Amino acid sequence: VQLVESGGGLVQAGGSLRLSCVASGSIYSIGAMAWYRQVPGKERELVAGISSVYNTVYALFAEGRFTISRDNDKNTMTLEMNSLKPEDTAMYICAAPAVEAYGQGTQVTVSS
Repeated sequence: VQLVESGGGLVQAGGSLRLSCVASGSIYSIGAMAWYRQVPGKERELVAGISSVYNTVYALFAEGRFTISRDNDKNTMTLEMNSLKPEDTAMYICAAPAVEAYGQGTQVTVSS
């Protein structure tokens, strides 16, 4: 399966963005999906994950501000990000770890 992200961009602090991830095939059977983020020179970190039965997990920094969701019928996953901070600036990457599928990423830049 191939994953393609979209929705990144430049936003002011306090603003919102909605990231989308579209899979080339069915996501019914690929298990949990997740959003990671990476800043040059730093390790990739988990932002949020969602299981095939819609259980979710969030990094502490994402709790209360970000919402992950998936639509198995549309083969999509989204990440709603609110109250963005400059430290949220990163490349956001869609992933299906169980099948070792990762997208190319979409850049999110938050200005102060």
